Amino acid sequence: MTAVELPGAAAPGTPSPPPGVVVVGHFDQDTGYSVNRPGGAPSWLFTWTTGGRGLVGRGTAGVYAGAGDLVVLAPGVAHRYAVAPGARHWRFWWTHCPARPGWAERLGPHAVADGLYALTPAPGGLRDRVGAAFGRMLADARWTGAGAPPEAVPVEGDPVSVAHSSAARDLALCALEEIVLLTTGPAGRPAAPGGLDARVRRAEELMAADPGAPHTVASLAADAALSPSRFAHLFTRQTGRSPMRALREARLRHAVRLLEGTDLTVERVARASGFPSPFHFSRVFRARYGLPPGAYRLRARTGT
Repeated sequence: MTAVELPGAAAPGTPSPPPGVVVVGHFDQDTGYSVNRPGGAPSWLFTWTTGGRGLVGRGTAGVYAGAGDLVVLAPGVAHRYAVAPGARHWRFWWTHCPARPGWAERLGPHAVADGLYALTPAPGGLRDRVGAAFGRMLADARWTGAGAPPEAVPVEGDPVSVAHSSAARDLALCALEEIVLLTTGPAGRPAAPGGLDARVRRAEELMAADPGAPHTVASLAADAALSPSRFAHLFTRQTGRSPMRALREARLRHAVRLLEGTDLTVERVARASGFPSPFHFSRVFRARYGLPPGAYRLRARTGT
């Protein structure tokens, strides 16, 4: 498949890209534009709205997407999307791609329905970063692997890029990884009922920022100016998990990113993620993800 073979905009009955292909584009569609895929798509679909308003639905659930909203559809999920009723247009970035396994866990808290995720607008600074990352995806997908990747591609004329080389594919997915991390990070995380205590939020941010550090209940409590017992009680009551369980999950997420995005040995991944030994790391990782680290890395890179 080439960009020339793709339609200017998907229309009813238009097949989605095949699995494993990374395709990215920028559309600005007028009233009347709509797509209905009752069989879903074999790849993930990310949309990032920059203007106007869109409507993305799955079954009886629907999400109105305005500027700064990221809406994600999982593979195989029957879906429809269109310019929202009453809107004059919908301007948005989109990409069909294979997702890295760690993304589903990060997107989980933002689920609207099975396989439909909506991430509310991020602060202005993050919006600029997300928009720039989509622009890099559009350019990087055209890289042949020789010389420097192309400069930014103008978005006028509803451009579409298809990543043909493995280098272009991996580079484009790195930009999408940045988008996922930015929009699912602390700034884009849905608030707990009533909001989290600032001291609990701070502890979560410390774990996420440096999961490999030797955090303990005592060190996190000291940062929050609380006794260890008071801090542990407050953290558990507000998040539904103990501080050490939250730390283990942060370390596992960090390990997933290292396995997917680097060639570090399993031993080095374990050490960088804060686990005391490769054996302990492999046991905990397999209990969480159902595969040992090496097999997980192989599946993430080959889809098998």
